[in-house]
Amino acid sequence: MQRRQGGDRTSVDRAAAATTTRRAAAQEKRKRTPPRQFLKEVRQELKKVAWPTRQELVAYTIVVLVSVTVLTSYVFGLDFVFSKVVLNLFGT
Repeated sequence: MQRRQGGDRTSVDRAAAATTTRRAAAQEKRKRTPPRQFLKEVRQELKKVAWPTRQELVAYTIVVLVSVTVLTSYVFGLDFVFSKVVLNLFGT
């Protein structure tokens, strides 16, 4: 019986330690970066970005527009066909 009680104490200690760790993490989350520091870090990260050239940008834009047009036409076609089928089955 005493062994069990001793085991319970360690599990209570573990729970308390976990709670303390969670509180410390929550307090760390609450620390806010000042706006000036944030903007400085944003600029540094944006310098690391591999920006596309104008030619690549135009090509990517065309690909996106064509893809959107094709998929929109496909969905429209399916919708049109299914609506005709449902109206013919159930009548209006």
